[in-house]
Order: sequence, then C-alpha cells, then structure tokens
Amino acid sequence: MLFETPINLNLKDSDIVYHPNFFNKKQADIYFDQLDKKIDWQQDTITVFGKTHLQPRLTAFFADNNKSYKYSNIIMKPNSFNKELLGIKRMVESQLNTRFTSCLANLYRHGQDSNGWHADNEKELGDQPIIASVSFGAERIFQLKHRYQKALKAKINLLHGSLLIMKGETQKFWLHQIPKTSKHVGKRINLTFRIIA
Repeated sequence: MLFETPINLNLKDSDIVYHPNFFNKKQADIYFDQLDKKIDWQQDTITVFGKTHLQPRLTAFFADNNKSYKYSNIIMKPNSFNKELLGIKRMVESQLNTRFTSCLANLYRHGQDSNGWHADNEKELGDQPIIASVSFGAERIFQLKHRYQKALKAKINLLHGSLLIMKGETQKFWLHQIPKTSKHVGKRINLTFRIIA
C-alpha cells in the first residue's frame, strides 16, 4: 500500500505527517468516482460575523455511532458508512493503528469552493485530536499558520490519493485552510476521519 517515505512537516508545536501516495492512482480514481456518485452531498448555511451564507463546499457526515458533530453552529447528523468509506477507513486505521468513529466528507466542486482558517478543536474531539485527512481528485493547496507566532507558516499541495495526519498539539497551536483559487481546478473530495467518543 505505502511505497514512499512519509514526510514529517517538523513544524513547532505540532505532529503532522504527509503520505503523498497513500493510495495508488488506480485505487484513488475508483474511490473518487464512487464517492462522488454515492454520497448524498448537502450544502449547509454558515453564519460569520452575523451574516448567513451558503457554505462554499458540500459536505456529508458519517459515523459508526449516533453521535452528531457540531462546528460553526452547524449540527450534522450521522449517516452510516458505505462500503467504499469503510474500505478507506480500514486502510487508514491499519496504517495508524487507530480506530476512527466518524468522517466529515467535503466536496470542493471548483476553485471557488474553500474552507477558511480554522482548527479541528471542537471539545467532542478531545484534548489532542487525531485527524486523518484523505484527498481524492483535483490537487489543492493546504495552508497552515501558527496561532501565536505569525511568522510560522507552511503549505502542502495535497495530491490525489494522499493522506495527511494531524495529531498531538497541532489543533491547539495551528490553524489550517483550503483557500480559493482562480485556477481552473476540478472536483476534490476530502475525507477527514476523526474520533468522537
């Protein structure tokens, strides 16, 4: 499954490891096609500074329990994992020796779909959450910045079939985003596996 050496970002106050080719191209192509067709994507509204907007991407939430997930005043009720998601989840769990309970899936339809600066630090994720983020489809830039030391920044180009793992103190000290781009880019599906006890 993994043929390349994982890349440790070696950022202060974090534990972030990137596997550029976690899935080979054939696997990644199949998973992208299946998830695009089979997931019942939804577009929620989000309120920022008192103004309500449509969220600039589509989402879906899956869990193997009945725990809902709340972020940015959106409460997501869980769907059951489908066959493809379970297969991906098991491969990620096997690599990390960790069992995930849930997955927030994101569909970026084009370059204007985005996800602003945030941390995955909701209290139901625990004090030191582990987030395993799988990417399929178009490549997008993933940006990071330290909360308190403004000069500390990083960015990664998330490849089709890649896996990014964030754990330890990362969510406490770092923010991340997928910015908009004016480049013509196709669809990207992002699966963020997490543990909601």
